[in-house]
Amino acid sequence: MAKIELKQPIVEEISANIKNAQSVVLVDYRGLTVEQDTKLRKQLREAGITYKVYKNTMMNFAFKGTDFEALAPYLEGPSAVAISTDDATSPARVLCNFAKEASKLEIKGGVVEGTAYDAKGIAEIAKVPSRDELLSKLLGSIQSPITNFARVMNQLAEKGGASACEAPAEETAPAVEETTAPVAEETAAPVEETPAE
Repeated sequence: MAKIELKQPIVEEISANIKNAQSVVLVDYRGLTVEQDTKLRKQLREAGITYKVYKNTMMNFAFKGTDFEALAPYLEGPSAVAISTDDATSPARVLCNFAKEASKLEIKGGVVEGTAYDAKGIAEIAKVPSRDELLSKLLGSIQSPITNFARVMNQLAEKGGASACEAPAEETAPAVEETTAPVAEETAAPVEETPAE
């Protein structure tokens, strides 16, 4: 009975962390040096990601009845969990980038916005730009036409307005004279009238 009482707060903590999570990624951290682990935790913390090591049984209890229950097959061996409530792609991105320099970090799988992915799927999600990057690209594409328009208007103002940009009267093409040639009359085919009955 005492063991269950000790485990309950841990399960509740995991449940609270995943309650509003947009994504959860599981990793095997075996083989990381203390320095690498410290660096990884710092990067995750700066990205607003919760990263903790829990026992697999505790995570299994917490995941039951949620979208994250799909992670049960990956709960073997030492597991750490990265949880994000803000940016769905950030745990995958930070972990995959870190795994490039620390080959011992193994991504097991994850759930992103309710869909379960294996390690390959998480690697693909890691390629998706962050929400902030997407917003800045969108803002850039919106601002580009406005900036170009402002530049043209500024150039017009510097040259003395739109009237200064018009071609001089001498250089305009001569007006085309109207011809009074007779237009051929259209001949209509005779319409046969049918006698009224």
